[in-house]
Amino acid sequence: MKALLVGDIGGTNARFALWQDHRLHAVQVFPTAEHDSVEDAIELYLAQQGIARGGLAAVCLAVAGPVEGDEFHFTNNPWRIQRDGFCTRLAVEHLLLINDFSAMALGMTCLAPDEYQSIREGQADLTRPALVIGPGTGLGVAGLLHLDGRRWLALPGEGGHVDLPVSNVREAAIHQQLHASLGHVSAEHVLSGGGLVRLYEAMCALDGDRPRHDSPAQITDAALGGEPRALAVVEQFCRFFGRVVGNHVLTLGARGGVYIVGGVIPRFVELFRQSGFADSLCDKGVMGDYFEGIPIWLVTAPFSGLLGAGVALQQSLDHGSQRA
Repeated sequence: MKALLVGDIGGTNARFALWQDHRLHAVQVFPTAEHDSVEDAIELYLAQQGIARGGLAAVCLAVAGPVEGDEFHFTNNPWRIQRDGFCTRLAVEHLLLINDFSAMALGMTCLAPDEYQSIREGQADLTRPALVIGPGTGLGVAGLLHLDGRRWLALPGEGGHVDLPVSNVREAAIHQQLHASLGHVSAEHVLSGGGLVRLYEAMCALDGDRPRHDSPAQITDAALGGEPRALAVVEQFCRFFGRVVGNHVLTLGARGGVYIVGGVIPRFVELFRQSGFADSLCDKGVMGDYFEGIPIWLVTAPFSGLLGAGVALQQSLDHGSQRA
């Protein structure tokens, strides 16, 4: 029986796994800089798994960027994928390319119990969309809609680039400080790893303090250690995040719940739980009651994108679509 291969490819690393029985097997991570092409990396992975050329039935790759046409160029590494050339070289008939955050969203459908934790209790309405949102290198946003049975639909978009919402005088001052250096201030400019540093620098400038930290890890470590400035920055980060999540919940009608992904929030889970995130989430005037009963989960699964690529591949094989 031929194997099914899934991949999640970013600017720094390419993650590959075999998909079998609706689960990942033999996950491996390859630095993209060490390989000339995606085909080279996959051939090495297959050799390590003892799978010869022609041993794959189908491949699904989650890639960063919009997927259109038969050729894909990565934005953060020099690789490119040409559909016919890829399939010929690896002797595979079916190649599915899917946006990486669409894959992240689909990955929420098969999380293990120890791969997520409750942030806000509630009851998900599976007839309505869920929101998947993640501060990481950038700010990813997608919707997730349950169709029927095992079928799910990811709703990709560019929601990380919406305007950063402002709701009080302090936030207006922070926005003005950021605008002076950035021009347009998007949610991603603040709600990401690099954004945490921008927020820290802006708040230091407003208060006449000299910045002492220059990386997200230093800021979060200082906050966890009780440093007042770093704690204030993390608190403001959480409040801005709550406002953005609330806006997307209202726009999407996301009564199916909210999944928080990405690498930033897991660095300070307890501070996040204690923060003003929930208050800011519901701070929507006459629509504040809309959020009652909507559950929120923090996802800690290490390979959500790979899981979603597996779900997308399974659905494409079951229902005959080879593109997403």
